[in-house]
Amino acid sequence: MKSFVVIGLERFGKNLAKRLASLGNEVLAIDSNMEKVQSVADVVTHSVAADALDESALKSLGITEFDCVIVTISENMEANILITSMLKEMGVKHVVSKAISNLHAKVLKQVGADKVVFPDKDMAEKLAQNLTASTILDYIDLSDNFSIVEVETPKSWCGKSLKQLNVRAVYGINVVALKNRYSDEINVNLNPDYIFEENDILVVIGANNDINKLVK
Repeated sequence: MKSFVVIGLERFGKNLAKRLASLGNEVLAIDSNMEKVQSVADVVTHSVAADALDESALKSLGITEFDCVIVTISENMEANILITSMLKEMGVKHVVSKAISNLHAKVLKQVGADKVVFPDKDMAEKLAQNLTASTILDYIDLSDNFSIVEVETPKSWCGKSLKQLNVRAVYGINVVALKNRYSDEINVNLNPDYIFEENDILVVIGANNDINKLVK
């Protein structure tokens, strides 16, 4: 389980907070609007009405102890940038900020954002999945319950073959392709006797619950 703070509960922030929580993470949701805070109170671990520009308020919430803070405020670009900068100055480990333009993204990077994203519901889902499992490299929803995912080869798989691992029976997923981390080469016809290596990237398809077990 990882710990996250979501600052700003407009549509993107709300979707992100809910998805992170549904993946089993600790989530602190912050917004200055009490109604928005209450809208996620039953889903996330903690929800607080607070001014995210108030450094002392953020410190009192122990914000530097969380693995990642995501700034999703969009209606006030200046606040978005100032909060991002303040979080890095406070020593937050990893700050993800939402941008509304390329110029905005550039400024966010300059003030210290570790990652910049552009908003929509699908991105909230994808970002939540990627932040939760650091071994996931890309993620495509097929439905509410099934996905195609690019994932780093689990260390326990290295030196073993597809046949030895009995992936479909043991893990409930299918490996549909194999990529090399350092090239564009893709193998879509996997030999059951292929021995997995550390530099392999797997493309797997399966139920979200089974994929989550694989990457934990």
